[in-house]
Amino acid sequence: MNRYSRHIQLSEVGSKGQDQISNAKVLVVGAGGLGCPVLQYLVAAGVGTLGIIDFDVVEESNLQRQVLFGTSSLGANKAIAAKKRLEDLNPTITIIAYQARLTSTNALELFKDYDLIVDGTDNFATRYLINDASILCDKPFVYGAIYKFEGQVSVFNYNNGPSYRCLFPTLPNVTSAINCSEIGVLGVLPGIIGTMMANEVLKMILGFEQVLSGKLLCYSSRTAETTILKINKVQSNFDTTLIQKELALDQYEDDFCGDPNMEISSEDLVQLGDVQFIDVREHHELPKFELENCVQIPLATLNKNIDKLDLTKPLVVFCQTGIRSLKAVEQLRQRNTNTSFSLKGGVQTLIEELNIKT
Repeated sequence: MNRYSRHIQLSEVGSKGQDQISNAKVLVVGAGGLGCPVLQYLVAAGVGTLGIIDFDVVEESNLQRQVLFGTSSLGANKAIAAKKRLEDLNPTITIIAYQARLTSTNALELFKDYDLIVDGTDNFATRYLINDASILCDKPFVYGAIYKFEGQVSVFNYNNGPSYRCLFPTLPNVTSAINCSEIGVLGVLPGIIGTMMANEVLKMILGFEQVLSGKLLCYSSRTAETTILKINKVQSNFDTTLIQKELALDQYEDDFCGDPNMEISSEDLVQLGDVQFIDVREHHELPKFELENCVQIPLATLNKNIDKLDLTKPLVVFCQTGIRSLKAVEQLRQRNTNTSFSLKGGVQTLIEELNIKT
């Protein structure tokens, strides 16, 4: 009673509402910039069961905005590190950490155990997967996105409302997608947007009206302006047989976000033999690798440094996630270097599948 007394004092919440919060089960996909504030406030509010799924590890560049983590968390899995911090914030609830990547192999099984889903991801393939799995499991999900100084919030698949595909029916090419590691983001912005997302979760749990279903809230941190756009439901926007047939996230990435002929898996890489690696990350990005035949050329300077490459060998390009490396391969192939490939999965593939030491 003492922990949640400020909630209980609200006539719109009271003991009954707090019981609803305590009985709720919420899965947060991604414990990054958006996931951190969502988790922090849902845990503080007393959501009874919180799932956290994230395969990534904490890096120093995360600390500017991912406020659940500190220097002592560096190198730790984000889901595990978040759980440790959150259990200190509220030891009375259940927190489940999934140290894994969300795929369409595990999405349906995970989603069925929760009342609603929160999308804290930063890539299109996973976002479409969350949308489609939510539809099949009949779960609402809260969406958030950030770009430099601007953010968006919405709620999809709520009471048969519009889905993410109603807003973005055209699936983007991966090389048109950018993330904060490439363009930057104001540190407080994920906190603002993430807190709004947590607010939508609590509104749905408590049965409040005016949930952001069928609406896209757009916020600018530079001007403090907020705009709400209407989203219309498109009946034919999703064929429920699609995800039932496609059982791997790889298929989402291939169909939705890129040309598979430009990418190479760890298995195919081994077959190439002697290759030259190109690291197109910025020089400050971690982790660093002990990797033979590797040159580091940030993407923005690639065209000016072609002379540093051994064009007699196959070129294998990698970055943090596999997005910038695809852009690099596009540039290289325009110069008739057709034996250039983007390493699928980026640095995570080097660490987990090829056992490259950091």
